Amino acid sequence: MEIKLKRIGNMAFHTKTPSGHDVHVDAGPEVGGNDSAPRPKELMLISLLGCTSMDVVSILNKMKVKDYDYEITAEGQIASEHPKVFTSIKLTYKFKGKNLPKEKIEKAVSLSQERYCFASAMLKKACSLSYEITYEEV
Repeated sequence: MEIKLKRIGNMAFHTKTPSGHDVHVDAGPEVGGNDSAPRPKELMLISLLGCTSMDVVSILNKMKVKDYDYEITAEGQIASEHPKVFTSIKLTYKFKGKNLPKEKIEKAVSLSQERYCFASAMLKKACSLSYEITYEEV
């Protein structure tokens, strides 16, 4: 996979992904940017959330689990010194529905975290990554 990034302004950059989508990144005014797009660290967490979410939903679909609301949150702790890497990340998977099949949900999340999610696997090499699952019955 090859991706090229082109500078289009002060600290603003653009790329066209291999799948044909436009992605922009920028910095805040405090470091010379115009705050016109997400920061790279934000996109890293979004990539993690998207990767594991696609796994979980796909696995649950195969298990015939339907009729639930799903949301996920990432809380990343960042080092105070340069390079300001993530030192830890906590994911909270939130499921809402009626008669949620908790065993299936836990299996789907576990499979994503332990086997399928490339973003989790890569980030675990650099920082601690933990998760919890919460349920809200309606």
